[in-house]
Amino acid sequence: MRLLKLVNLLQSGRPQTTRTLAEECDVSRRTVFRDLELLRNADIGIEFDESTQSYVMIGRQMLPATSLTAAESLAVLALCHHSHSQQGFPFMDQAASAAVKIESNLPANLRDGLVKDLRTLSLTLPAHNPLTGKAATFEVLKRACVSRHSARIRYFDATKRKEIYTKLHAYRIFFRRRSWYVIGRSSLHRSVRTFNIDRVLEITELDETFPIPRGFTLKRHMRNAWDMIPESGLDQRVKARFSKTVARNVAEVRWHATQKTRWRKDGTLDFEVKVSGLREISWWLLGYGDEVEVLSPKALRDLIKRRLSTALQPYLAKSPRVKQRKKSQPEKRKSSQSGTKSAKKKKVTKKKKVTTKKQTRKKPPTKTAGQRRSKSKKKT
Repeated sequence: MRLLKLVNLLQSGRPQTTRTLAEECDVSRRTVFRDLELLRNADIGIEFDESTQSYVMIGRQMLPATSLTAAESLAVLALCHHSHSQQGFPFMDQAASAAVKIESNLPANLRDGLVKDLRTLSLTLPAHNPLTGKAATFEVLKRACVSRHSARIRYFDATKRKEIYTKLHAYRIFFRRRSWYVIGRSSLHRSVRTFNIDRVLEITELDETFPIPRGFTLKRHMRNAWDMIPESGLDQRVKARFSKTVARNVAEVRWHATQKTRWRKDGTLDFEVKVSGLREISWWLLGYGDEVEVLSPKALRDLIKRRLSTALQPYLAKSPRVKQRKKSQPEKRKSSQSGTKSAKKKKVTKKKKVTTKKQTRKKPPTKTAGQRRSKSKKKT
């Protein structure tokens, strides 16, 4: 990979000194001299310009044919074939083209055997940003990194939720946390910043050049960040205890360069790292839910406690649907009860009317005053 980077730098058309090549490849000047000699021995036209004390490549060189073993051919073909179908990784078109050339130059019997082997393999890349429509942006940034030309970008700031404009001195391009990023000095922020390439809305390469700060490397800039965002202040030692359920899964993966693990007699796992900032590792720990307990530092315990408390609130509160159901049920009862009462009232009223009619029929006719006098005389 380092030799390929050297070839790209020398093919950029700009003279390269051993110092600049060493800084770009993050190696010593002695290593650069050795790599240049290897490229020369491979019949790649590299010349040293005495006037500028720099190296240049003559024309676009084709690399000489390379003899690969069956295992090497299988590894290259497997990576190229399975990765090409998954979007989001630059260089995949070139990799697929290289795979076709390798496959076509293999003997028929070996090619058939490798094809059978490929059918038994499967390679699935993790979830990532496909960088749809960003191929041109990626190429401009790559060219700006190699030639050290400034670029003006229009960028969507996800934190502030607005577009910004800045002049960028692109130092490095790297893939991390499911996407591609470029890191460099931003004129707007007046400091070294990291930008998600997918959020670069527009880019223009400028004529002016820039120097990369002496001694800058991606590793030094990231320090001991858990992932990719180092925070200010001293590094902190984090200790956490994982339950038996997930302990084996945690122990099998190398999560961080400073990682230390210790098994306990009860099957739990003590996990220890030294990180530059607590925010990123808190997100990772929260993903394990009740299967992990933070032992130290106290600041991280408090942060986890606050976030768990906040996450719990929506589950403690009654959801709108539950409220509607509870309100609607009594209303139905009331309406049914009122309907029953009205029906009873109607029945009672009907009965009363019927009773009144019966009483009216049984009541004797009213006597006149003359009839009452004649009756009283008869009795006398």
